[in-house]
Amino acid sequence: MYKKVYEALRWASSFLKEKGRDENAGEILLRHYLKMSRSTLFASFHDEIPKEALKQFERAVHLHGEGEPIQYIMGYEEFYGRRFHVNREVLIPRPETEELIFNSLQRMDKRFGGQDLKLVDIGTGSGAIAITMKLERPAIQVTATDIAKESLQVAEKNAENLQAELRFVEGDLLEPFIGREKFDVILSNPPYIPISDKESMSVVVTEHEPHRALFAGEDGLAIYRRLMEQLPLVVKDKALIGFEIGAGQSVAVSQLLKKTFSEAYVEVIYDINGKDRMVFAELG
Repeated sequence: MYKKVYEALRWASSFLKEKGRDENAGEILLRHYLKMSRSTLFASFHDEIPKEALKQFERAVHLHGEGEPIQYIMGYEEFYGRRFHVNREVLIPRPETEELIFNSLQRMDKRFGGQDLKLVDIGTGSGAIAITMKLERPAIQVTATDIAKESLQVAEKNAENLQAELRFVEGDLLEPFIGREKFDVILSNPPYIPISDKESMSVVVTEHEPHRALFAGEDGLAIYRRLMEQLPLVVKDKALIGFEIGAGQSVAVSQLLKKTFSEAYVEVIYDINGKDRMVFAELG
C-alpha cells in the first residue's frame, strides 16, 4: 500500500486515466487535503501522507473517477484570484468567464470613467461575476439576480466570505426590474448550450452541474432571445451590455443585439483559445 506523496500521485494518475478523467486532478486533490502549495507538494515527494488525509484523498479520487467534479468535492473553485464556494446548485466558474470580467472592466472604464454606475449580473449562480465586478470596482452599485433561491444562497455566502457589498434579487432574468429600475451595465453568462449537445458532453458536467445553468433550447439561444425582449425596458440610454456565449454563437447573438438596438456598436471578442466567447453592445 502506497503511503508517500509520489506513490499516491502515481496511483491517482493511473486510476483517473483508466476512468477517462483528467490525470492532473489527483495532484489538485492531494494539495487540497494536505493544504500545500504546488511547490511544497513537490518538495515533499518522499514524505509520508498522514492517515486521515490519505483516506480523504482516496475517497475523493474515487468520487472523481465516478464523475464528480473536483470543485464540488473540495467545495470551491479559484476565480479571478479569489476562492468561491461552489456546490451542485451552481455552475463551476470557468476561466473563460474571467475574460468576460477583464473585457467588461476595460470597456466600462473607457466608456464611463469613474462615474457611479449601476450594474446587474443576470443568472449570477455562484456570484462570480457580480462579486468580482464589485471587488474590482468598489464604487459601483451591483445587483445579482437568479431564478433559483438555492443558487442565490451560494452567491450570498460568497459575498459574505469575500466582503463584497451587493444586492441579491430572486427572479426570472430581468423581470424584477421592469418598470422599476434601469442599469448602466448589464452582464450575463446565461445558459447557452443546445440541448442536443448533451449527448456528446462529459458526464462530469451533465450529471453533476445544474441543467438550468447549462442548456437553453434547441439552438442554445433561448435565453438571449428572452433577454432581447426585456433589455430595452431596463437599460439606460448610455449603457454597456456584455454576454458570454458558446463558441460559434457570435453571429446569431450579434444579430439579436443589432435588431434590438439598431444604433448600438456591437463587438465580438475571442477568448485565449481563439474561440468567439463574448459579445458586447455599447449604447448611446
